[in-house]
Amino acid sequence: MTENKEYMNVPQYQDEDELEIDLMEYARKLWAARKLLLKVAGIAAIVGVVIAFSIPKQYTAQATLSPESGKGGGSSLSGMAAMLGIGGANMGGDANALNISMTSDIVASTPFVLELFDTQVKTLDGETDTTLVAYLETESAPWWGTLMSLPGKAIGGVMSLFSDKEEEEEKPLNPFQLTPKQMGKVNAIKKIIMADVDKKTGMTKISITLQDPLVAATMAETVVEKLQKYITEYKTSKAQEDCKYWEQLYEERKKEYYEAQEKYAKYSDNNQGVVLQSVRIEQERLQNEQSLAFQLFNQVSTQLQMSRAKLQEEKPAFAILEPASVPLHPSGTSRKIILVGVVFLALAAAAAWILFGQDLWKNLKEGLSESNETKEA
Repeated sequence: MTENKEYMNVPQYQDEDELEIDLMEYARKLWAARKLLLKVAGIAAIVGVVIAFSIPKQYTAQATLSPESGKGGGSSLSGMAAMLGIGGANMGGDANALNISMTSDIVASTPFVLELFDTQVKTLDGETDTTLVAYLETESAPWWGTLMSLPGKAIGGVMSLFSDKEEEEEKPLNPFQLTPKQMGKVNAIKKIIMADVDKKTGMTKISITLQDPLVAATMAETVVEKLQKYITEYKTSKAQEDCKYWEQLYEERKKEYYEAQEKYAKYSDNNQGVVLQSVRIEQERLQNEQSLAFQLFNQVSTQLQMSRAKLQEEKPAFAILEPASVPLHPSGTSRKIILVGVVFLALAAAAAWILFGQDLWKNLKEGLSESNETKEA
């Protein structure tokens, strides 16, 4: 049994020796090709510098807001309704309230983006003062992006030669039917807006990434304001409709009450001192009509006040935890990291070629030559 154990342990030592020999062999190959690796590193450094300085700097402005998670307006309004003698009305909040998780979908929706088209922005240096859409056309792009877009521009130029002048003119903005150019602008704006929602806490972080820090901060503030307005209009739409309905009914009942009051007053003045029974009956009828009109007017007035209170209760409150501010430093990958990454990838590729690629290529060439000789023979 002892001899078998010793025999089984021999391959383990041999594998460790072979592994050490292989590592030494790899190190020897890399050392022998150190001049090539230095050349590759130098060329990669130049390429890395070109890539790093070709990518425009971008700045990200952020704003964090937290909408109210809930409110007890339903119970308070119900209590007020009971005190005023109004029963049977559901004074609670809307069960179909806007879900906070929909915030990211809202800011990425086409109607929301279209409202940002004419937002006035100004660059930090003060040289550009225009709309957001016009500013996006002034942003620079990497040189390889320009090269890749040349074929498309060439095809578009050729197509424009055969198109009518009327088609070349910019069409008015129609959300129902956008032109390809307008849809391209919409997609460009969607790319710069990012909304991150924490479903547990309801906190929403709005991020805007642009090449100018002041423009990015301005757009972050604008998006937050429009988002608040959008959610407020959504959650209060039903209450606003109810309020308009009661206002209209209030004016009608007010007019009816004033007319009934005026009829009763005129009839009483014209028949003052008259003791006829028919006059007394007509006077009582007009008085009853006046009282009924007043009761209806009073009830509608109370409902109007309740609807206005409900409208105020339905308005959501937003806490701006972190307002938008002009970023001081660029965002994204720094130029140093890009340079180091390019050099590292180039050295890794060169090392893989030296250690494995050359042998594989040599064996492949020998195999092809032997197969050719066999065919000739």
